[in-house]
Amino acid sequence: TPGERREDALAACALVPTLLTALHRLGEGLEPVEPRDDLPYAANYLHMLTGQEPSQRQVRAVERYLVSTVDHGFNASTFTGRVIASTGADVAACLTGAIGALSGPLHGGSPSRALDTLDAIGTPDRIDGWIREHVLAGERIMGFGHPVYRTEDPRSRMLKKIAREFGGPLVEFAVQVEERVQAILEELKPGRELHTNVEFYAAVVMELSGLPRTMFTPTFCAARVVGWSANILEQAEDSKIIRPAARYTGPVPPEPVPAI
Repeated sequence: TPGERREDALAACALVPTLLTALHRLGEGLEPVEPRDDLPYAANYLHMLTGQEPSQRQVRAVERYLVSTVDHGFNASTFTGRVIASTGADVAACLTGAIGALSGPLHGGSPSRALDTLDAIGTPDRIDGWIREHVLAGERIMGFGHPVYRTEDPRSRMLKKIAREFGGPLVEFAVQVEERVQAILEELKPGRELHTNVEFYAAVVMELSGLPRTMFTPTFCAARVVGWSANILEQAEDSKIIRPAARYTGPVPPEPVPAI
């Protein structure tokens, strides 16, 4: 029923952050940390992940990141969840399918790869040479470009502001890299409008908030499960199955198809 489906969605949204943090700690040989009733969502998430009570700056940074990534139109994972919901499947099946779509590197990607890029460049004097080498080799620069946006990703602008609130060498270096990458991409790929996407400064913010890199994408999932659930509940109200049409564009058959 709609009521049962809503209860399932609420349960999943509550369970996911607890499950993710517990699995991470078990994978590191640590005991899971019990959630606390006296901490708000983001603070509780960081506490269950690290075992320490986070600073207010860390809490506020992660909170704003989670809000900014909770939903983003009909992206691949949201569309997948809605397609499954249109079949009448339960909430768990819809969320599992959405996570399957998110696991693809062209969709969810991994914000940690943006930090890997900063690590690989190393110092400001290596930025131009490193970027030119990889762009000319046809490689993608992690944290830049978006399938929809042809301007600056507004989420990236907000996360850049949050990163600057932390300050420090990592933030300064990230800003330098962003400026040079965009200039070089405009020079080598004029008119493509390749700007920073949500991954670039999200990686910096999560690093400064104390999240291990292996938890960057799961943290994104902890936010997006709320948006997925809202879409799933909405789609479930429609009794029609989502069934897109497709047009065959392959080789013509050796014999004409008989007219009927």
